[in-house]
Amino acid sequence: MPLENTEEACWFEENLRPHEAMLRAWLLSRYPSGVDIDDVIQEAYLKVLGARKKRPVNAPKAFLFATARNLALNAVRYINVRGGEVLSQLDDCEVLDEGVGVHETVARNQELEILTKAIQTLPDRCRQIFTLRKVYGMSQRDIAKELNISARTVNAQISIGVNKVADYVGYFCETGKL
Repeated sequence: MPLENTEEACWFEENLRPHEAMLRAWLLSRYPSGVDIDDVIQEAYLKVLGARKKRPVNAPKAFLFATARNLALNAVRYINVRGGEVLSQLDDCEVLDEGVGVHETVARNQELEILTKAIQTLPDRCRQIFTLRKVYGMSQRDIAKELNISARTVNAQISIGVNKVADYVGYFCETGKL
């Protein structure tokens, strides 16, 4: 995707590109094979960059994920209209109510950003295990096998991760910064 200037390219590389793998995995886990994930991601990039030209984007990761989710849902709707099969339940998708106002959407995006920052504060191994379990839904046994560690270590790291993330998020709730 050609970017107009160096500043825009730097912003893209710093704020959007690092999230591509997680976004791709998230989309693949939630939407049917009929949805072209590459197209969704590219169009989401274009929409976020276009929105950034009009006003600052304060939470680029959250905005990218919300934009990609909406684009993927549009693709699912298109598949349904055309008679294609949808393999996932739309009820399981985290869809914002169309009636939800901007303030609620911004609040949800800020909450998602705080949760993301909380996870990023975890030590590397703990973050890896926590993400595999809580984000990708892998079983503790599979994580232990994948990382060649004991199930007891996986369990301990998940406990540590949950406690640290809860403390981090709790701090923001207590101080009113949420």
